[in-house]
Amino acid sequence: MNLRVTPGEPLRLMSVHAHPDDESSKGAATLAKYVAEGVDVLVVTCTGGERGDVLNPAMDRPGVRENLAGIRRAEMAAAREILGVRQRFLGFTDSGLPAAGEPLPEDCFAVTPQEEAAGRLVALIREFRPHVVVTYDETGGYPHPDHVRTHQVTVAAFEAAGDPGRFPGAGEPWRPAKLYYHGALSKAWFRTMHDALTARGLDSAMHAVLAEFPDDAPEPEFTTRVPCAEYFAVRDRALLAHATQIDPDGGFMLHDRDVEREVWPTEDYRLARSRVEVVLPEDDLFAGLRTCEPGQGRGPAPASTTGW
Repeated sequence: MNLRVTPGEPLRLMSVHAHPDDESSKGAATLAKYVAEGVDVLVVTCTGGERGDVLNPAMDRPGVRENLAGIRRAEMAAAREILGVRQRFLGFTDSGLPAAGEPLPEDCFAVTPQEEAAGRLVALIREFRPHVVVTYDETGGYPHPDHVRTHQVTVAAFEAAGDPGRFPGAGEPWRPAKLYYHGALSKAWFRTMHDALTARGLDSAMHAVLAEFPDDAPEPEFTTRVPCAEYFAVRDRALLAHATQIDPDGGFMLHDRDVEREVWPTEDYRLARSRVEVVLPEDDLFAGLRTCEPGQGRGPAPASTTGW
């Protein structure tokens, strides 16, 4: 099967996330970059974030928590407009972040049977027909039950979407060519940013975050670094659109953006599955898929033994 994109066919990217705001904190500059290049991008949000916290003190006021579900949908709509992407909710309920030993809510995403959740995503994959799918690795990026479930469901749907024997009522089969995992906010990123800020005599809030990583935390295994520094400002606007979740005066919003553009101008990924031949490392999620025609951009990657 020839999985390369035919001349004139738009490239399509699906990015699958657990909650509203995750699309803006993980890979948003990449999405904005590809939108600017004419790629059709669909963000899939598995839950509505109904059980999330209000993390911006300015938004922790009467009327917000009581209407959090609707507010987070409105925030998602605003971020979608800023990024220029399409967006769909998968329709599951936020699991919250239970304390140790506390049971998950009975109606939540994390306890939904994987086959049911994967079936919904398979239907979207077959409708949208993405060439590339991006989600979290097996850790979820951090141990929130919805993030781990998002990984499990996305991998299952990636495998099933092209099989005519699976979910026969969910549309015509479609086989995405590549699956990637986010490498957002790794220990290496925090360490590099901390060293760069302090070397320039600038305040760094990274030291406290670095202290939370275990000493034996593995180094990230990035296969693909997408240059997108010119879209960090778009990413930041999308983040701030999630006003209940992002404190403009704290956390990720504090570091110097010029330093970030200088020392870490990429968003990073690990190639988990590929049905086309690629050469690693890559600088493009569509490496191996683009056709070699004038004005098309990068051509197909040379053959290698890296495949799936």
